[in-house]
Amino acid sequence: MQTVHQIASEIVAREGGFVNDPADPGGATKYGVTIHTMRRLGLDLTGDGRVSVADVQALTRAQAVDIFITHYFKQPRIGDLPEVLQASVFDMYVNAGANAVKILQRLLVKMGHAVGVDGAIGPQTIAATYAAYADAPEYLADAYGIERRNYYYALADARPASRKYARRRDGGKGGWILRAEEFISPRYHLTEEEHRRRVAAWG
Repeated sequence: MQTVHQIASEIVAREGGFVNDPADPGGATKYGVTIHTMRRLGLDLTGDGRVSVADVQALTRAQAVDIFITHYFKQPRIGDLPEVLQASVFDMYVNAGANAVKILQRLLVKMGHAVGVDGAIGPQTIAATYAAYADAPEYLADAYGIERRNYYYALADARPASRKYARRRDGGKGGWILRAEEFISPRYHLTEEEHRRRVAAWG
């Protein structure tokens, strides 16, 4: 079993270094920590009385790991979910916030469990997730990963500026899709042809 620190370190490595892409609603980001998150947490690393792009640039890898563990794993109670889901939900929470939990909750509803889709992990969601895991212990993690992949495609359907994250310039799978499939068993990965058919309508 991986420790939460190991999972967080892998997320930081996956997220990469400093970027400030105008097409990314997250704004300036380093190791997956956005400027909005740093402002919310009051992380004035440069000590100039405000949180700016310079503070994002000053963020260390160790600080990013600590932020993820505290605010993206412990605070939303991801550790209360079945172990098989923790790494994927944690990774998605870093990437998409409470939508990571909403994806899980919608999946639980599809599986016949009564749970509210509110993006918060509480007693109802925890109980429903364990019940779903008991029903399908070999498939729940893959089912979540597939729902996550579908979320990324749907997001790119609705927001053309984000399509570059789901499809490479050569038409292959973009970073979002590859990231989701890291948590899906290979037998459920889309072939390149299936991916290209899925994104064909984007032009």
